[in-house]
Amino acid sequence: MVADGAEKMEGVALNGWKDLPMELLLRIVSLGDDRTVIVVSGVCTGWRDAICAGLGRLCLSWCKDNMNNLVLSLAPKFAKLQTLSLRQNKPQLEDNGVETIANYCHDLRELDLSKSLRLSDQSLYALAHGCPRLTKLNISGCSSLGDAALAYLTSFCRNLKNLNLCGCVRAASDRALQAIGLNCRQLQTLNLGWCETVTDKGVIGLALGCPDLRALDLCGCILITDESVIALANGCPHLRSLGLYYCQNITDRAIYSLAENSRVKRKHVWDSVHRSHSSSNNEKEGLMNLNISQCTALTPNAVQTLCDSFPALHTCSGRHSLIISGCLSLTSVHCACAVQAHPRAGIGLADHAY
Repeated sequence: MVADGAEKMEGVALNGWKDLPMELLLRIVSLGDDRTVIVVSGVCTGWRDAICAGLGRLCLSWCKDNMNNLVLSLAPKFAKLQTLSLRQNKPQLEDNGVETIANYCHDLRELDLSKSLRLSDQSLYALAHGCPRLTKLNISGCSSLGDAALAYLTSFCRNLKNLNLCGCVRAASDRALQAIGLNCRQLQTLNLGWCETVTDKGVIGLALGCPDLRALDLCGCILITDESVIALANGCPHLRSLGLYYCQNITDRAIYSLAENSRVKRKHVWDSVHRSHSSSNNEKEGLMNLNISQCTALTPNAVQTLCDSFPALHTCSGRHSLIISGCLSLTSVHCACAVQAHPRAGIGLADHAY
């Protein structure tokens, strides 16, 4: 309400909009998008200070041009940021932009730099010193980054839990994975999709050092063999998601290793009648997603054993968490839903394709 030139709110007279309580200002700003935040922060010194002190998340992915200049301008103001997304559809961000972030945003926890093709190792070195509290880093598609710089980063950012290296063909080497295993024991999610130089040596080092790993994407890592999967089965008891698309050196030996190390298999012995009552609890344990598409060396017996060991792996329509496309020999593999849907058919359903 406006009366006598002054705004009133809950009985408190305000001399102008600049006197809005910080909590109210932040709540109003939160109703808009991140472009609104930037505009509002430029209205007056009071609003800028309030927003800079209270803003924890910012996304600039909407910026189609001049993102780097925007970062250079905003990073010194928004020094309290904890989450920053700079995902790009075309390369804009440069090293000096990342260096500015590292110089001012020391509380940063989550950073998305995906598709930043212009960045060099200089950016990773800057983040290592300026943002040691990082827990989530996405540098997917940053093909110019090297493994020495990534290894250096992990020696400072030891709290990393989520790391996306998809397409980082130079950075994601065995040397870097061994450094991650040595430095980042809290790591839970790692994407190594299409990092074609990764071998068993790197994955084994990762498995030995990251026992809390929950999700690992090795799709397109064509050099890995059974040894990698066996190391993961033995060293990562909390693994819930594993991508092995086009890893054609994987054989039944790896699949049986996963089944033998199944926590579900050790804790639960269940038959077709018991499944209908306990499957929801069982599915909370063990592998929940597995992509073995184009792994043409696998046989139905091995994959069926794995599927029986992990009730969360589904081949049925609408619940595909066991992806076997491109493996025509595996069409007879079925999940627990088959027994539930056709209890009288029993084991004969093994020959039914899903």
